[in-house]
Amino acid sequence: MPKPTTAHANSPSESRRATCGRSGLPRRAAVRLTGKRVLATNVFANLHVTDIEAAKGFYSDYLGLTNEEFNMGWVARLASADRRAVLQLVTRDATAAEDSMISVCTDDIDSAYAEAQELGYEIVHPLTTEAWGLRRFFVRAPDGNVINITNHRD
Repeated sequence: MPKPTTAHANSPSESRRATCGRSGLPRRAAVRLTGKRVLATNVFANLHVTDIEAAKGFYSDYLGLTNEEFNMGWVARLASADRRAVLQLVTRDATAAEDSMISVCTDDIDSAYAEAQELGYEIVHPLTTEAWGLRRFFVRAPDGNVINITNHRD
């Protein structure tokens, strides 16, 4: 098994590239497997809810996730003021046939897609440039969970 190494953002340009979404916050650290090109720069839980507006009260008022980073009607991202806690509420994915459990941001979506294919992982939703400005694909992990691998356009 390759030995994990830790990568840190050292410059403003590295920090900008290392974010997922429009927050502009740099990553604290990311783990890269030696010899692999995929780099997870951020991970968000995708919590299934039946009604985003109804659910927001609990997650905002009770848990303190008061910053709504975006809300597209079918998905909304809530974060704490310091952005150490982030959660996405999802009713039903707008374009994929299956919903994902988590979203994993990467700095190189094309390499991540190619590697998933090379390793024989099931691609649940093909690499797609979505209308709302991100590129993503869904892959099924060996444990059966569906993972949204994503990268926002700069």
